[in-house]
This record gives sequence, structure tokens and C-alpha cells, in this order.
Amino acid sequence: MSIDLSQFKQTFLEESNEGLDVLESGLLALDSGTADDEVIHAVFRAAHSIKGGAGTFSLTEIAGFTHIMETLLDEMRDGRREISKEAINVLLTSVDVLRELMAAARDEVSPEMARVNEVQAQLETVLNSTSADTVLTQDDPDNSAAAEQSAGWLIKFHPHEHMLRTGNDTVRMFKELASLGDLENSADLSALPEFEHMDPELSYLSWTIELKNNEQQGAIDKASIEEIFEWVEDDCDLTIEPLILSSASDESAPQNDVPPAEQSAVAAQETVENVTPIAAKADAKPALKASAKKKKITESGSIRVGTDKIDSLINMVGELVITQSMLSQMGDDFSMDKIEALREGLAQLERNTRELQESVMRIRMLPISFSFQRFPRLVHDLSQKMNKKIELKMLGEQTELDKTVMEKIGDPLVHLVRNSLDHGIEDPETRVAAGKNEVGTITLNAYHQGGFIMIEISDDGAGLPKDKLLRKAIEKGLVSEQENLPDEKIYDLIFHPGFSTADQVSDISGRGVGMDVVRKNIKELGGNVDVTTEEGRGTTFTIRLPLTLAILDGQLVKVGNETYIIPLVSIIESLEIETDNINTIAGTTEVYKMRDEYIPLVRLYDVFDVVPGTTRLQDCLLVVVEGDGGKAGILVDDLLSQQQVVIKSLETNYKRIQGISGATILGDGTVALILDMSGLLTLAKEIEPAQSYA
Repeated sequence: MSIDLSQFKQTFLEESNEGLDVLESGLLALDSGTADDEVIHAVFRAAHSIKGGAGTFSLTEIAGFTHIMETLLDEMRDGRREISKEAINVLLTSVDVLRELMAAARDEVSPEMARVNEVQAQLETVLNSTSADTVLTQDDPDNSAAAEQSAGWLIKFHPHEHMLRTGNDTVRMFKELASLGDLENSADLSALPEFEHMDPELSYLSWTIELKNNEQQGAIDKASIEEIFEWVEDDCDLTIEPLILSSASDESAPQNDVPPAEQSAVAAQETVENVTPIAAKADAKPALKASAKKKKITESGSIRVGTDKIDSLINMVGELVITQSMLSQMGDDFSMDKIEALREGLAQLERNTRELQESVMRIRMLPISFSFQRFPRLVHDLSQKMNKKIELKMLGEQTELDKTVMEKIGDPLVHLVRNSLDHGIEDPETRVAAGKNEVGTITLNAYHQGGFIMIEISDDGAGLPKDKLLRKAIEKGLVSEQENLPDEKIYDLIFHPGFSTADQVSDISGRGVGMDVVRKNIKELGGNVDVTTEEGRGTTFTIRLPLTLAILDGQLVKVGNETYIIPLVSIIESLEIETDNINTIAGTTEVYKMRDEYIPLVRLYDVFDVVPGTTRLQDCLLVVVEGDGGKAGILVDDLLSQQQVVIKSLETNYKRIQGISGATILGDGTVALILDMSGLLTLAKEIEPAQSYA
């Protein structure tokens, strides 16, 4: 009887990703010179396991490529080869290639063999040399024939329909591309619908772009292009290929009608001997080119769960079954003298249900180390690129949060760490001149605080230049010269779209694109980000996020016949209104004096256009909330109960509504909308009050 191994392929790919993490962390430890013999053994075993598993599932590209890595690591393990920085860098690049091969195998598409063969050539060079001095690095502009003849880059950019809704702007991207070289582009209008069917929030166009080098600016680095598309890489189909010079006409054109990606593959193959595990045969068909679009497949995500969590869940289900059996038995022969026992049974059922819910939610909780583990490699690569010496410290790695939150916080964290690397930490000479250690420190710290997770990204660098920030803000017209802003408002300017203090644009940062998106993405998760800094001492970004996006503790409020839910974390206090404390500014804006401050009033029935139960302020209740950096008073008819609610996405089931973060189903079967404080307060500013009430 034959066994179908394909059913185990997904498990192998998931476990191999863990092996790649072991490979990467081990190589970084070897590069620092602090690792012992056990680390090199662990790295070798990880590569060996991946090779063996790939062979079992007929993943020949992965098996062949890993075989060369394994051979190199074996020589290091046996002491036959020195562990050099150059060899480690090539091996780290090889880990990236393996991740791409794994992704291609998972999505059932052809891998980009040009890159595979290029890096394999580097591995072969290291393996066949007695010295690491001849190792080709990926950043070397002369490492391939294609690079020598490149006139620039051919970019194919197809935004997904929803990309504009993420806050990204194609016009700004094209302007940044044009700043790198000579840009020519053609738009594909084939997907453009008739005017009456157009949705202004959707993207229908795609572009083919030629970005050519010019004499003034020199050759364009591919990393500079990738940095521009960094925030939309998951929201578009994007390919970036070299523009190849034709030897006959010296103009940008593919040679012999062969696509650039395949030319790179051929050029790489010609430099390598005896690489049959991966390189295509001479008569291979153009299947080497990676698929432009990934195959649409249903991917079921999975997480590893500790047995202690499973045991707890089983115990809770057992308790629930006992309670259900007791209530069922009571219902078979019920009489009024059992009413008290029924109440106790229902109370026990409520406790069991709550504990079961908490047990299920804990299954989705993962340690934040899953998100932190990408940063040692990031810091290693960028510190080498910028000639800086940086130590990364990670604290609170076992702090847990919901898997969904972790997946969405990854990109903002990367941008903040890159910002600390580029703008925060100074070069060694500057640090020594300032009396600091030449090695800068970036610290990632995570901890729980109430129902939130706090993530801090700190550096001991130069800090934010307050005077420079203020000058830039005045130049851009964001602040008038007469305004006297407090320090925290000045530092908050870095989150303004397009704002940057960088003297020159690098491929790391400095374009003013990113910090505003960081805050926007974090706010969409129901969190916020703050910055504290001291010039010459360093900067700390503090992110505050809910532990889960699935449930929240809410306060039910009534406005007319409608019930709304205000998240408890947004509520400062609730109070009865004293009409003497109400004032009107500019004839329309109502404010309420609460102790020593005035807060604007928001009439919920005006915002959502519903009929209120009362318009008399003295008959309303005031819920003081915090959102979008300020306070406001929400006028409601009545306060109902507080309860934990399960959040249902409104955008998934209907569409995005400003001021509403989701919906839930109450115990009586009715639907209640969950208010988004930041969006609600923004919406309230745009709406003129229907009338002024006394």
C-alpha cells in the first residue's frame, strides 16, 4: 500500500520555517564571535534536516541548494574551514533564498531561479576557495554579467483593488521613483470600468515602468526601489527586473527576446560548474521565470499550542458538561421549590462559559518572541551597511498577545527599529566624541499593563532634535512662528504625513513616508504610539495595544431606540450634567467645564442621525472618553450594563463606517454597534449640530 506524502507537506514547510529561524539565529551568533561549538552543530543539524525533508517531498530545488550550504557548514563544524564574516554573510543570504523557495513550494508556483542561481554561485565560490577574500557579495555591483549591462530597472506594478484604502498613494510613489533616475511609464487601463460603476476608493490601473540610470545620479540601487514599495508589498503584484543593454544598439532591450529574469538565470548558470541539483539543463524551457501572480489557494494558518493549554481547555469542557447535565436533570422534574438551585446552576454555567472562553482565547496567544525574532538579522545587516556598531537587547520575549495582533504589528515594529538604526544611533566616531561607548544599544521590551500589551523601542542615540523639528514644521506651514508648542507636541510632529528631518534620503529612511503609516496602522488595531526623547541621550517609542482583537469589555449606552457600545478602555468617567458648566464657543461648539479643563460635547444622535430620547441636557448623561489624543464628552440617554462582547467585523460583512469599529450580537439577539473613539471624534468635528438645545 502506497502512502500519500503530500498530506504532510504543509507540516514539513511549517517546521522548516522553524529550522530556518534556528539557522539564522545560529549564524548571527557565529558572526558575533560569542558562539560555542554547540551552536555550529545546531546550525548544521538544522540545514541537514531541511535537506532531508525536502528530498522526501521531492522538493529538489530546496534539497540541492541546502546540500551546498550543508557542505560548507560541515567544513566549519570539523574545523577544516575558518568561520569568516564573508562566509556568514553568504550563508545568511542563503537563508533568505531558502525562505523564498519555501514560499514558492507552499504557494505551488515556480521559484525565481535567477536569484537562486546567483546566490548558489556565491556559495560555490566560497566552498571552492581557500580564502574568503574572493567571496562575491550580493551588494557588489559587478557580481553578475547582467549588473554590468544594466541600464536601470523594469518595474511592473499592479496594485490590488483595496490598496488605496490602506492610506498609500501611487502619485507619491512615482514622485519618489522619479527622484532616483529617468522615469517612463505606461498605464494599463483595461480594468477601468464605466464611469457610473467606478468606486473612488478602489484601484483599477496597473503600470509598466522603466526607471533608467542617468549620468548625474549614477546607477540606481534596487534596494532604493524596494524601499519605496515597502508598505504596499502585500497589497500589490510587483516585479523589479534589470533593464539590459543591447550590445548592438546600446539601448535598453532584452537580448534575443529572452526575458531579463531568464537572462540573469543564464548568466548565473554560466559562472557555475557542477551545480546540477538546481541549475536547469541547457534545453530547459522558460519555466525558470517566477510566476507573475501567485496561485490563489486556500491557506489554513496554524499555531503550535502547549499541552498545558489543551489540558486546561479539556478540563473546562468537562466542567461545562457536568453543569449542563445538572441543569438538564433539574428540567426533567422542575418545581418552584428548585428555583434557587436553578439560579445557582445558571450562575455556575456563566462561570464555566467565561472560563471556557478565556481558555480558548489563551490558545490564540503567542509569545512576542515570534515577532521579535526578525530583528537580530535586521540589525546585523543594516549596522554593517551603515558602518555602525549596534547591540540589540530584547526583553519580555515571553509576553503573550493574540496571533492576529502580532501579525499586524510586525511592519510598524520594523519601521520603528529601522528609524532607530538610521536616525537614532550615531556612527562610532560621533559617539566616542560625545563621550559615549562606540557601540550603540537598541532595546525591545514587551510587558503587560492591564488589558494591554506595551512594546517599547528604545535607543541610546542622539535623540530627536527639537529645534530642527520645529524649524521644519514652520517651513512646511504646519506650525506658525507665533505658536508656543509644548515639547510633546513638537516631538509628535514626526508622525505627520511627509514629515522628515533627514538631510539626505537613504535607502533606509528619510522620505517622510512611514511614521504616519505606523501610527495609522497601530490605531487601526485599537492602540496608540507615543514618543519620549532627550537630545544626546536617546529616544523611546511606546506602543500600547489590546491583547486581542476578538473580544473587548464594553459599556452599553442607549440613545433613543439604539444601543451602542463604548470600549471601557476609552472611558475616563461618567457623570450627570450640570448645565451651569456648559459653554458655547463661536456660537456652535459646545464645551463642558470639568474641573480645570473644557472638553467638547458630542451629541451622538446628531452624529448618527437618530431620534434621541431627550434633547434636554439636564436629562442626559455624559460619558467622558479619550481618543485621538484628546478628551470629549459623549451625550447619551442612559447607561446600561457593562459586559464582554465578541467583536464582529463590520467591514467584512458590510463596509467600513467611520466612527464604528465593529458590531456585536447582544443576549436578546439584537445587534449593537461598537464605537471607535478616534473615528467618532473626527466625524463629530465635520458635522454641524442640527440645533442648539438648552
